[in-house]
Amino acid sequence: MNTEAMPLEQHLAIPNCKALFLGFSKLGLMGFGGVLPLAQRLIVEDQKWLTAEQFTDLLGVCQILPGGNIVNMAVAIGYDFAGLKGAISAVFGLMLAPTIIVISLYQLYAQFQEIPMVQHMIQGLAAAAAGLLFATGFKMLKPMMKSKLTYFTILLTIIFMLLIKLPLALTLLILVAINMVVLTFKQRRMDQE
Repeated sequence: MNTEAMPLEQHLAIPNCKALFLGFSKLGLMGFGGVLPLAQRLIVEDQKWLTAEQFTDLLGVCQILPGGNIVNMAVAIGYDFAGLKGAISAVFGLMLAPTIIVISLYQLYAQFQEIPMVQHMIQGLAAAAAGLLFATGFKMLKPMMKSKLTYFTILLTIIFMLLIKLPLALTLLILVAINMVVLTFKQRRMDQE
């Protein structure tokens, strides 16, 4: 995410602690049902803190770290732009309002959860959240679809996760190993030519 190495025509913004807090606060407030579908739009398109490729790469790294993906991303982006204060500002912004809202809404839900209309509303919200996540996945694939290896890796991921039902960590280890072998083989072939 080193902003100095990027071409000038991309005009990426460099946020301070206040901008990180406010940006991630907005993300936390908008992210009912999951923040990730909105994170790409806010971080890449609205705030222009990262390019689409940088966002996708960072998300890949955040997926293999312990903790929530978006919290990991807030820490990484905050730290990259403003050090420890930036990381704390981003995470605090992301978590403050949702924590207050969740505690308040759960108190209401606990009292009215047996009402059929409330149960149907919750099911509808869950379906909408799944749709948002699905749409974001397709949006994130676009900048990555540059080689046959990417298509092959996506196919293997679907097979390992949905059909074989391997744990995420094992799937990631296998996919990294396969990709490293393929890329090493390709590099050796290119060196021989």
